[in-house]
Amino acid sequence: MKLILFFLLIIGIKVNAQNPVFTHVFTADPSPHVWPDNPNKLWVYTSHDEPGSNNHYGMTGYHAFSTTDMVNWTDHGRILHLDNVDWAESHAWAMDAAYYRGQYYLIYCMKEAGIGLFRTGIARSDVPQGPFTDLGYVKGVEFGQDPALFIDDDGSPYLFWGHDRKCFAAELNADLMSIKPETYVDLTKQLTHVFEGPWVHKRNNKYYLTYPGLTPRRWPEKMFYAVADKPLGPYEFKDVFIDDFEGQSGTNHGGIVTYKGKDMMFYHSAWLSGGLSETRNVMADYLHYDKNGDILPIVPTKEGLENAKRTITTLHLEAENGFAAGGELYNVIVDTWIKGFSGKGYVTNFDNPYDHVSILAQVAKPAKYRFIVSYASPDGESNHDILINSHAYREFKFPQSKGFKEIDFGMVDLKSGDNLIRVLKRDWKPSKGEFAIDYVKLVQVFED
Repeated sequence: MKLILFFLLIIGIKVNAQNPVFTHVFTADPSPHVWPDNPNKLWVYTSHDEPGSNNHYGMTGYHAFSTTDMVNWTDHGRILHLDNVDWAESHAWAMDAAYYRGQYYLIYCMKEAGIGLFRTGIARSDVPQGPFTDLGYVKGVEFGQDPALFIDDDGSPYLFWGHDRKCFAAELNADLMSIKPETYVDLTKQLTHVFEGPWVHKRNNKYYLTYPGLTPRRWPEKMFYAVADKPLGPYEFKDVFIDDFEGQSGTNHGGIVTYKGKDMMFYHSAWLSGGLSETRNVMADYLHYDKNGDILPIVPTKEGLENAKRTITTLHLEAENGFAAGGELYNVIVDTWIKGFSGKGYVTNFDNPYDHVSILAQVAKPAKYRFIVSYASPDGESNHDILINSHAYREFKFPQSKGFKEIDFGMVDLKSGDNLIRVLKRDWKPSKGEFAIDYVKLVQVFED
């Protein structure tokens, strides 16, 4: 009977449902935030599961998503990858994000090359969508798995991390690159059933620490919480608030955010993959407290948020991000002379045969997407080839445009996993003028 109900649940998420939140890509460990410079936009940072994987060892990168209405989402693509972190060799597992002293930070865990221990890495960007540049790993954190970075109201930064039935915390130094040793605390005995994945949020001057746990060492994980008067505790254990549910992953992990006056819990399940714990998806449901400030239990729903209006995700992939986002800039340059671009610039200088920009798009399952390019061609019409994986869409015509504008080239096919989109100059004719690519958009299309 349970299998039948689960099958019906999976079928049901296709129409008029918000769970899973992102249906085009496998994601997990959501870190939701509203940044102080734009309270109208919600950001969710996630890890990424490879399609077809039967383990978590192949996780190699992170994504950023944003929305202003909880229905229309933007996937900003890969924001940090194992290839961008010199000190690491594997295991891009859970992460968190923070806004601190005017910059955006991604705090994450990977295994250190040659040692095999988890380290807590720090990366920085001057824009919330990244990509992020690695700064190194936090000193004083041994086996720093599943980090969470909490910035208190007075600006003090605190790091929480946990693994294999343990949880630790400490205040960070102002540069975020090391802990203050005298503040280090072992919270394990205060957190009944704790296993990994701590997350801290503040409400009415109380600090809530939520975490996945086992009862005892019985998979899958449930979500528990504890409360304290200070960020480093002591914490008083409260209760479970996400119990077992149909279609859950073996793990769970997530965070709590207040957006437009509503409290929300982001977490993950295995609904999108039909129950495969190694290919997970982000979920979200409203979170409520009782009059004493205790968290009321959450029962995962296919409706999710915003009256079950189905979420639609558009991949917005900036051309200038290049290698940092999984792409490549081959014999082209990033410039800012033509005004009206998004992001940090645009790609130009397509002067010689095979000069190109490559852009990475990651999706969970084969599907059709509407393919849109933002470009400028001030000096006249320009013809360029576009390759998506090994398939050539030849001679795309870009009409003259003094400034940047979008052109819709219709439907294209993307395969499961990594898709490399390449815009290139193919012929030997000299260029007649400047041609620029700002970004590529891939719009999710539903057949029902």
